[in-house]
Amino acid sequence: MTDIKLPPNIAETFVDPAAYASERLHDAYRWARANNPLGVAEIEGYEPFWVVTKHADILEISRNNALYPSAVKATTLTNKQGDERARAITGTPHLVRTLVQMDEPDHMKYRLLTQAWFMPANVKKREDAIRALAKEAVDKFVALPGQCDFVKDVALHYPLRVVMNILGVPDEDMPRMLRLTQELFGSQDPDTKRFADALSPEQFMQILLGVLQDFSDYFGKISADRRANPRDDLATLIANAEVDGAPLPPFEQTGYYTIVATAGHDTTSSSTAGAMWALATVPGLLDRMRGDLALVPNLVEEAIRWTTPVKTFMRSAAADTELRGRRIAKDDWLMLCYASGNRDEDIFPNPDTFDIDRTPNRQLAFGNGAHLCLGQHLARLEMRILFEELLPKLKSVRLDGEPRYTESVFVNGLKTLPICFALA
Repeated sequence: MTDIKLPPNIAETFVDPAAYASERLHDAYRWARANNPLGVAEIEGYEPFWVVTKHADILEISRNNALYPSAVKATTLTNKQGDERARAITGTPHLVRTLVQMDEPDHMKYRLLTQAWFMPANVKKREDAIRALAKEAVDKFVALPGQCDFVKDVALHYPLRVVMNILGVPDEDMPRMLRLTQELFGSQDPDTKRFADALSPEQFMQILLGVLQDFSDYFGKISADRRANPRDDLATLIANAEVDGAPLPPFEQTGYYTIVATAGHDTTSSSTAGAMWALATVPGLLDRMRGDLALVPNLVEEAIRWTTPVKTFMRSAAADTELRGRRIAKDDWLMLCYASGNRDEDIFPNPDTFDIDRTPNRQLAFGNGAHLCLGQHLARLEMRILFEELLPKLKSVRLDGEPRYTESVFVNGLKTLPICFALA
């Protein structure tokens, strides 16, 4: 059947990092939702994959982990060469093994190790510590000379400090953590892209192995310290955790540290910057927010929908099945397009409008089902606290240049947000 295939220009958009930094991506999503909401992308150098663009289909796949597992194939889009590199390094499609790359029974065993830590009641216990970090961030913002790059001056650092504080990484090691995580995941953005493309697969493997080893060495020392000197932090929990009566294997332990350090930082930074973009561009929004801080959770939720920092995850099919009347074959690869689901006209009226009055706001940015983001409550809390502290200080704000987005198929958001502002 040829009608399942997406037109080449549409299909290629979904693997082009530059498209994720422009409206081209949402143009392609709109076309797909209207014309071929479950179509196959066939692109040279990539295994063919289904592109899932409708909210209902993303939910169905997310809720059925047994039929659409995460561990069998790469969970982030990679070309055939990248897949070969990963398998050569780890013997699996995955460079790291985190909760994202696990299926049952391992997934729930590992998830339960920290799940209670991230539940609303426990996250709320840290509200005072998080508010202290938010106040420091706002104090630095207020001291700026009426203009800044909100991403680089606020949005990037505040969530990093929150997550590292919870994890137990000292402030002086934060630059190292940023560098390691960026090197490990190798951003596709031209401003930060490493020289990997110029290397042979063998050279690239050696560099990645070095980065993975550096990451493992760093957290190996943290783990040894926390076993000898337990503290009230997440590193202590991970270092002393057991699965099936045995300590976590080094690969899985490093993966656990990795997902906490990275997933809790980049995504919240992007949503925080998205909220400020809205305050600077949506007429009347800042005045309305300043007049009623009870609306801050609405601002946070809509910023999460609007930005959808995790753009895509990949799943595969464990058996022949059917979805939206189309036959999905065993081992087929599927791209869940969360940013498309979050602009689905069937769910969100005027989906391209930033609207804090959406009730309910059924955004999919945290995923759904068994892999629902562990840190969702923490992300909402730290964003809420930041804007509760910031909004009373802010009289006006406007853009002071062209915002720019990172070029990445996986996690992307505002890279720069130049603003001018006046204080209350």
